[in-house]
Amino acid sequence: MAEPTPEWRVEILVRAETADDRQAVRTLISLAFGRDDEADLVEALRDGGYVRASLVAEVEQVVVAHILFSDLPIHDERDTVAALALAPLAVLPQYQRRGIGSHLTEAALDTCRTMGHRIVVVLGQPDFYRDFGFSSELARPLESPFSGKPSFMAAELIPGALKGVTGKAHYAPPFGIDY
Repeated sequence: MAEPTPEWRVEILVRAETADDRQAVRTLISLAFGRDDEADLVEALRDGGYVRASLVAEVEQVVVAHILFSDLPIHDERDTVAALALAPLAVLPQYQRRGIGSHLTEAALDTCRTMGHRIVVVLGQPDFYRDFGFSSELARPLESPFSGKPSFMAAELIPGALKGVTGKAHYAPPFGIDY
């Protein structure tokens, strides 16, 4: 688990998001991405019942980061395998590059594992997500509009969870992905 940089040591509390956090989460996502699209996505995923885990990181009782996991079933002609989509991960700009996003990601993946989830897929920065076991090689058998891109990655929360898994990764409707 990445620790905050030595010159900036603070206690980071990671916990489940509550209804009271929603406005702070919306604000931090909009500020982190410089637009409202990702904040709107989070609200639509919540409203549609697709969220499986939503966590925040607090520093000095201020919500400074958020991560969300939603349903991402993988279908082949015979079977459906349960998986999660990690999207989005956001950190308030003034708290970025201090290890908070890494700390939150590590804790969130542990939470998902404890909840019984086995597979997580992300579209993100390979240099960041590789540290948490994500790889484009693991995602190669999965069909999606992002297939073949280095940023399309998967991780096994349980070793071997992706062994033999192939098929189409179906993002929840709020993602607006048709294929």
